[in-house]
Amino acid sequence: GGGACAGAGPAVAMAAAPRWRERLFALYFLSHIPITALIDLQPLLPAGIAPRALTDLLQQYATAFRDPMMLQPPEWFKAFIYCEAFLQLPFFPVAAYAFLKGGCRWIRTPAIIYSTHVATTLFAILAHILFHDFSKSEQGGPQTLRERLVLLSIYLPYLLIPLLLLFTMLCNPHYKHVEKRKRK
Repeated sequence: GGGACAGAGPAVAMAAAPRWRERLFALYFLSHIPITALIDLQPLLPAGIAPRALTDLLQQYATAFRDPMMLQPPEWFKAFIYCEAFLQLPFFPVAAYAFLKGGCRWIRTPAIIYSTHVATTLFAILAHILFHDFSKSEQGGPQTLRERLVLLSIYLPYLLIPLLLLFTMLCNPHYKHVEKRKRK
């Protein structure tokens, strides 16, 4: 059951969940649902399946921010998109619910798994953006340091927020407290 969510009374006030962070996490997960469903998953679809307006939007993004990975993803990047589709996307509404409701301790373990997974994938993506030679890319990746930093700034929140989530789940007393179940 739902169990340990907000409304536990004044005794828990000292170890209350940080509401501003929960609101940030809820917004992050809620915003991630349409972004993932409409934009991020496009590279996995056969050509012509996605509506023209969405493919145009992806093309405009990739051109403006010099992100060839979204138009012609390397196989390793495509593997991350599959993880986003089948592991992360189903988790987004669950996490959004938990953080909107507030104080839900049961989200701790799934949030630790999610944030660790995403941080790991983002380290690889950010390293690729910073160090890969994009000169042979058909889609025109970032060439200058400024272009690399601009593209990096698009991906960076998807590392920083999961790291804040991980820190919160590991260090906030509200989430560290686990109620012991009574044995019968």
